[in-house]
Amino acid sequence: MTEYRSDLLRLLDERGYIHQVTDASALDALASKRVVPGYIGFDATAPSLHIGSMVQIMMLRRLQQAGHKPIVLMGGGTTKVGDPSGKDESRKLLDDAAIGANIASIRRVFERFLTFGDGPTDAVMVNNADWLDALEYIPFLRDIGRHFTINRMLAFDSVKLRLDREQPLTFLEFNYMILQAYDFLELSRRSACRLQMGGSDQWGNIVNGIELSRRVDGTEVFGLTTPLITNADGSKMGKTAAGAVWLNDDALPAYDYWQYWRNVDDRDVGRFLRLFTDLPLDEIARLESLEGAEINQAKIVLANEATALCRGREAADLAAETARKTFEEGASGEALPMFAASGSIGIVDALIGLGFCASKGEARRLIAGGGARVDGEKVADEAFTIAIGANPVRVSAGKKNHGLLTPA
Repeated sequence: MTEYRSDLLRLLDERGYIHQVTDASALDALASKRVVPGYIGFDATAPSLHIGSMVQIMMLRRLQQAGHKPIVLMGGGTTKVGDPSGKDESRKLLDDAAIGANIASIRRVFERFLTFGDGPTDAVMVNNADWLDALEYIPFLRDIGRHFTINRMLAFDSVKLRLDREQPLTFLEFNYMILQAYDFLELSRRSACRLQMGGSDQWGNIVNGIELSRRVDGTEVFGLTTPLITNADGSKMGKTAAGAVWLNDDALPAYDYWQYWRNVDDRDVGRFLRLFTDLPLDEIARLESLEGAEINQAKIVLANEATALCRGREAADLAAETARKTFEEGASGEALPMFAASGSIGIVDALIGLGFCASKGEARRLIAGGGARVDGEKVADEAFTIAIGANPVRVSAGKKNHGLLTPA
């Protein structure tokens, strides 16, 4: 590890957040002397962020923990354009009302992780529609567009990917990188923001903003990216057979969120404890040294702490107790995923309704492989029908996924 003087870079380094920094020594010196406002941008394309955004949310939390000011930039303006990074095709464009509703919903999660207010280190949430919507096209092209060359823009991976695959890239999306760079310039002017953070795929966009601020205003600003966070097996974090792991409690039950963390690969436990919890490093070192069956205790701690941050301690405790009852006692816990049905339901439809399988084919394969159970009894016939009475019926997919069928 690099020896940093500032609490900010030392904290980020110790917990594994740093991949690239534009000028580490200058940023370290600045963070040692004064409060540094720093921002990360988030899309407003859905009512909830998913777990793939969690490392960025935690970065803003670390920024505040180290005595600096987090700026949550919601892309109310850029959501109307669409970020081509990592995309093979254009995404559906949303109107102002839908974007506004999404931002209001997403804010609820940030309020669990950050302290908002008017103080020097209090977090603020801003919307880039506040300045992007007011831009005049010709003056913007003249004053800002002249600092970007088509040659360089064509060299960006987000652009090359689409062109190489002969996928259409609209002129609207092509402008996204200019607008993101302009966001940094505006936040530097409006909020004295000196740091943009993001995932490693945002490095080029961040550097664009740094160069624009230097050329237009002569302001020194910095960029910092995190490593690409993948699971130990190389798969993308946050993707499950049942779909995305959403952060908002109205998009995913707390029990399912808890289970995601409980079921991580043994090799990921220590790294995820450092990234996604506030546990002290010496306690994390103890937990990740556990071997054999004891590593399950470390996973439970990870699930408890990660869920407490996102959903509250009460929800985490309830999820842990539900899991204990379900796995240790075979009982039906209160926080299991539920699906309401009237009269009776086929096992295939039950597995899909509970979110355990994404298709009928996947459900049939699970049944054929002996992975489906109803109230603990294996179901071998895909035509099996479950009668729904007054009491919930427990349906299991494999050893770890359990849900309840309830009367409609």
